[in-house]
Amino acid sequence: MIYFLTVNYYSTHLITKLIGSLSSSPDSNHQVIIINNSPDDNSIYQLKNQSTIIIDSENNLGFGGGCNLGLQWIYNQDKEGIVWIINPDAYLPENTLEKAQLFFNRYPELSILGTIVYNPEQKIWFAGGRFIPENGAILEVDLLTNNDTDYINCDWVSGCSIIINLNKFSECPLFDHAYFLYYEDFDFCRRYANQGHLIAITKQLSVIHQPSSITNRNIFKKIRYSTYSYLFTINRYTNKSIFTMKLILQIIKATMGLIIKPQAALGKIYGICDYMRNQQHH
Repeated sequence: MIYFLTVNYYSTHLITKLIGSLSSSPDSNHQVIIINNSPDDNSIYQLKNQSTIIIDSENNLGFGGGCNLGLQWIYNQDKEGIVWIINPDAYLPENTLEKAQLFFNRYPELSILGTIVYNPEQKIWFAGGRFIPENGAILEVDLLTNNDTDYINCDWVSGCSIIINLNKFSECPLFDHAYFLYYEDFDFCRRYANQGHLIAITKQLSVIHQPSSITNRNIFKKIRYSTYSYLFTINRYTNKSIFTMKLILQIIKATMGLIIKPQAALGKIYGICDYMRNQQHH
């Protein structure tokens, strides 16, 4: 069984499109789990039916926290299931569902699989992630265009479209609660890769993503969360000298940005302060 897991934050119209892109054939073996991160958003309930379950969070848990609620629920129902975490502002090309089931039947060794992500103009939005611990570079690289193998091992994949084979985990795989938004997908992949799990990306499966239709609603918050998560991640996966260098760089960028992009620069400053405060508490 494939479980599509998506997190709603005032995005009923987008999730309606996502559900519409899933197979409508009655024998297709899938279920949709929507985590409602905006509890006062009642419009989402119109999507509820036999194959669509809505789980309310009491408040906005962020992306990883919302996914964890869904992952736990699915894991309790079906420890052999395949969970496809997908952004509410993404949807599937035709016949993808059937392909996904076959893919995991063929490659049961994979724990975490990313799919190629296109934007609506069919340009590549994400096609693989690399990480270079020696200099702290977290890179998006196109691993797929010039490659015809069914999948390619990579360091991390985008949370916009990430498929988890629960069968490979002895307990429920979860995102780290320390992240509210951004970089939780990177951390998730690195943590499980370090435990020996296979992480890969494929172009046999794809999704179409309308980038940032949600997070761009508030640039200040977006930059604040991403700066905090970035520093947290670099501190966790590199050494002290790289971290210090990256921190200084963030401070310089924030200072220079105050004139050109004050909203974004303030977000960066707040993100840096959040991180510093958090470190003092630990």
